Amino acid sequence: TYSPPKLFSFQVSSPFSTGPRQDDGTFYEFRTYTVKPDKMKYFLELTSKNIHLRTAHSQMVGYWTSEFGGLNKAFHIWKYESFAQRSAVRTALAKDKEWQEKYMSRMLPLLDKQDNEIVYLVPWCELGSPPKDGVYELVTFQMKPGGPAVWGQSFKAAISIHIKTGYTKLIGVFHTEYGLLNRVHVLWWNENSDCRAAGRHSAHEDPRVVAAVRESVQFLESQQNCLLVPTAFSPLK
Repeated sequence: TYSPPKLFSFQVSSPFSTGPRQDDGTFYEFRTYTVKPDKMKYFLELTSKNIHLRTAHSQMVGYWTSEFGGLNKAFHIWKYESFAQRSAVRTALAKDKEWQEKYMSRMLPLLDKQDNEIVYLVPWCELGSPPKDGVYELVTFQMKPGGPAVWGQSFKAAISIHIKTGYTKLIGVFHTEYGLLNRVHVLWWNENSDCRAAGRHSAHEDPRVVAAVRESVQFLESQQNCLLVPTAFSPLK
């Protein structure tokens, strides 16, 4: 049975640890907005014009729209050094009249749904950056209950083998702290969609990848992915 306190007991120095956090308290908030289908163009224009009001309060890692794996979605990542910082930022945003009047009051009616998760980078991964503009793939793995003690080693091995194939670049591996538990998000970068398709085809024929995935998949409950296109104002391109 999954037990959150046990996750915190892992030593982050372990080479196979896939625990919920690294040495410091830095975490990331994944926010997903489902926009009304006929409002996406206006949503992006409004956000592009006013996002500087939001980034004045805390760091935005990236901002994307979904191309495949879910339509009319805006996905963005925000970085925080502590929960106290996030709380202070949310309080400040609520009091920021310019942000509330110019953006929030106009943006909220455009949405059908909002979702968020709090995630940590796994201890063996640093946040990467792309070599140039491209597209991103967010792959979400719902693992079996038990946490990294059960599936951490095999999961890391599978990710490592995919990196070694060289067809894609790892941006980050994130473990959910608030949201669905035993969930891991992997964010990849590719030069374009065709490069990603060709790389995946080659990987599926690579015996190293096949062996690693076969080992890891026994701990997998479900998997989904989404192709993301960075917006003009996204730090990660």
